[in-house]
Amino acid sequence: MSETRKDSIPEDGQPNGRTGAKRIDLDYVLVHELGQFGRFQLINTLLVSVPLIMSAFMSEFIFGAAAIPHRCRIAECGENFKTVPFRPDWIANAIPETDNNLASCQRFPSLANGTLNECPANLFDRGSTTDCDGFVYARTDSVVYDFDLGCQEWMRALAGTLNSVGTLLVLPITGYVSDRFGRRVALIISVFNMAVIGIIRSFSVNYPMYLAMQILQTTLGAGTFSSAYIFAAELVGPKYRVVASATSTSMFALGQVILGGTAWLIPSWRYLLLALNIPCFLIIAYYWILSESVRWLLSKEKFDEARVVLEKVARVNKKEISEKSMQALLTPAPSAPEDSIQKQDSVLKAIVKSPILLRRVLTTPIWWITTILVYYGLSINSTGLSEERHLNYILTVGIEIPGFYSAVLILDRIGRRLTLCGGYFLSAACNIAFAFIPNELTVVRLVIFLLGKFGISVVMTSMYLYTSELYPTQYRHSLLGFSSMIGRIGSITAPLTPVLTEYWEGIPSMLFGTMGMISAVLVLTQPETLGTKMPDTLAEAEALGRKK
Repeated sequence: MSETRKDSIPEDGQPNGRTGAKRIDLDYVLVHELGQFGRFQLINTLLVSVPLIMSAFMSEFIFGAAAIPHRCRIAECGENFKTVPFRPDWIANAIPETDNNLASCQRFPSLANGTLNECPANLFDRGSTTDCDGFVYARTDSVVYDFDLGCQEWMRALAGTLNSVGTLLVLPITGYVSDRFGRRVALIISVFNMAVIGIIRSFSVNYPMYLAMQILQTTLGAGTFSSAYIFAAELVGPKYRVVASATSTSMFALGQVILGGTAWLIPSWRYLLLALNIPCFLIIAYYWILSESVRWLLSKEKFDEARVVLEKVARVNKKEISEKSMQALLTPAPSAPEDSIQKQDSVLKAIVKSPILLRRVLTTPIWWITTILVYYGLSINSTGLSEERHLNYILTVGIEIPGFYSAVLILDRIGRRLTLCGGYFLSAACNIAFAFIPNELTVVRLVIFLLGKFGISVVMTSMYLYTSELYPTQYRHSLLGFSSMIGRIGSITAPLTPVLTEYWEGIPSMLFGTMGMISAVLVLTQPETLGTKMPDTLAEAEALGRKK
């Protein structure tokens, strides 16, 4: 983990003596000597912003495996290829039309043969329909065209689902590499894997190979974001951690904007993969450019390397670190006697014994499922808003940045509950309204859609903090990890939501809105944590919200 030293800073900012079993820790040194966010931290943040941006390129499937308009191929009228004109003059004679759109999977049975120039209605039995035996596509820039996936929407959506499954599988792998070999190694390996497998995926010869490379790429490369995120957070002082978190997620959003712009300029999914992944090899140079996380070095008692980094931070920030502080940081933490170690119940036993903890464990995962489902679902569905799919996507992911920083501004002013509840309600109301706005009102639909994404972006930044503050230190990591793991159901389900529009185009929006309303109400069942001490014990966690 990022910190294994159980040091703490007294409220007066001064280190306690040895008798209190508390020592000078890195946070104290950052606050009082090295600087919480100096020139070194700024350079560090700018460096890790590059892989944070690159981590967003894993969402390439939104364009590479995008649905494209298709119809039956009418071989009797001379259509022998997938790229013949999509709407010839006679096409309505052979294929049913609804609302000026051609049916995607049905056609009229043929009674005779025609030509590309003449194919009159009397050549077809217009009283019945039959399934397609071949397809013509309006565009050639998706795997749907290359691998002939017409009328196989669930199969097409599987690319996004496997992408999300890979992000779940990567968590233990990246965690092990990061804690065993260091943050820098984990970051470089993740980016390298993402680039190599992404390039191999661009040469896929069939859809099973494309899918296999998709899940392999995310399983071995999706740790890029978490590795870079830790770098951004571990060397800033406590005062700047929320801002550092918002900046990291904003860099991911900027990466999505770059993805949308690149896909706009390079429509072919094969060339798009190459353009996105080849520059990632530059991150290999970070092995020599980026200093290892000093928190990790201290936790592993690599004191010689930690001293070098600490001296470099002081030099770049034009500060001085006292020898007393240096010695305190570079001295192994004393082991506590066995009889002084407080015994605690297992997580499962504590949940069963505490009704309050049980209610929270049943509540917070629902927030995570909702937030992740709506967050990714809106991004994925944005490409279907209108013909300007790239612009729609860029606007939808770009609105996240003001959403992230809005959460930073209001969390400590109006509280955690109101921030989350307001974000959920705003997003839910916009999604439900969007389902009933006529398609002709393009601008209105876009504005409502963007407001919905803004609301869920506020929630995304706030949810991690609020969930952490509800659980005691002794169980926080396990229960936070549980909520996050269950939340992956949302990211696995999100790529499948566009397929639901085949039954009614408002289903995804109604699903997002309903889930948002449920989560908003559930937030109100939990206590406010603004201005309270983060609970260390179960008793302190249970006392949250009680009047003193």
